[in-house]
Amino acid sequence: MQNSKADNIIIGNLNQETFDVLLNKYSGIFVLLDENTLQHCWPILKPFIKPAHPIQIASGEIHKNMETCQHIWQELMKEHADRNSVLVNIGGGVLCDMGAFAASTYKRGIDYINIPTTLLAQVDASIGGKTGINFQLLKNQIGTFCNPTAILINHHFLQTLNEKEWLCGYAEMLKHALIDSREYWKALTFLQGKRGLFSQAIDLEKLIFQSIQVKEEIVKQDPHENGIRKILNFGHTIGHAIETLSLEKDKDSLTHGEAIAIGMICESYLSKEICGLSQIDLDSITQFILSVYPPYKVLGFEDKLLHLMTHDKKNVNKAINFTLLKEIGKPLFNQTCSLDIIKKSFEYYYAVVEKINNK
Repeated sequence: MQNSKADNIIIGNLNQETFDVLLNKYSGIFVLLDENTLQHCWPILKPFIKPAHPIQIASGEIHKNMETCQHIWQELMKEHADRNSVLVNIGGGVLCDMGAFAASTYKRGIDYINIPTTLLAQVDASIGGKTGINFQLLKNQIGTFCNPTAILINHHFLQTLNEKEWLCGYAEMLKHALIDSREYWKALTFLQGKRGLFSQAIDLEKLIFQSIQVKEEIVKQDPHENGIRKILNFGHTIGHAIETLSLEKDKDSLTHGEAIAIGMICESYLSKEICGLSQIDLDSITQFILSVYPPYKVLGFEDKLLHLMTHDKKNVNKAINFTLLKEIGKPLFNQTCSLDIIKKSFEYYYAVVEKINNK
């Protein structure tokens, strides 16, 4: 087992000693699960976490809301959880975000531990102390900053993921690469292009660890997102709007990663127009992402998307706020642009997709 730069992130095989050190001080141990982690993960972890009170919720972004939080709080109250209790969140990004929010607000805050079980959660959602739920289908509109007591990352849990879930987390890794370094971008794109996605565990562990370090270093400099932490939102201003649109209108809605992938293409176009990103870099980003992620119809929904983007948490004085790229590995935060140019980014995405479809 190895620790990353942050003292509270533990990567590697789980053992009884680790759980004893983390849990022995608490008066009550509560475990948050969904139907997937109840089936696949809880049987592995249950022997290490005794005694524990399981709390089950439904999986999926559509359930990341106040009603589910009320259920969590009610279960904590029913079992007489006090301020010296701990909530152990075992699941993906939705569960970790929501469990952290429920813990940070119950009795003005109890400790929580994240055990992320998806790639998205391991490289991004479980790290950084952001908690949140969706409100009126808008992403993470209600939340707090509250760091977990510990984050336990074990790659064994990733074996249960399907390709769609793998690609959801892979999008966040691509984002980390684009804001961090050209070298990391090349490593990730080489992995996909030459040997298939995550075909060798040694590559997977190395790259996951690198993504964790990218996010950790940024969060350490700016815990409450007043400045440089905003670079972690590359692709997310447009991506979150697309994700919300899909949740509203599609029976089989886009995953977070699929929406962010589209957002990164559109915001790379804005980067070329506003910050001087080279055409070569724009083409590289666009072509690679479209070789991995399915296309999505954004044309015809421009006004709806722009309206959704006005609710983005980074906005200042009603101006839509972006993180853009000067080049791969050189992000610039607090960038704004006209609504016409934002619409042109949708047109650019649509045109590239149509060109591919017509080949």
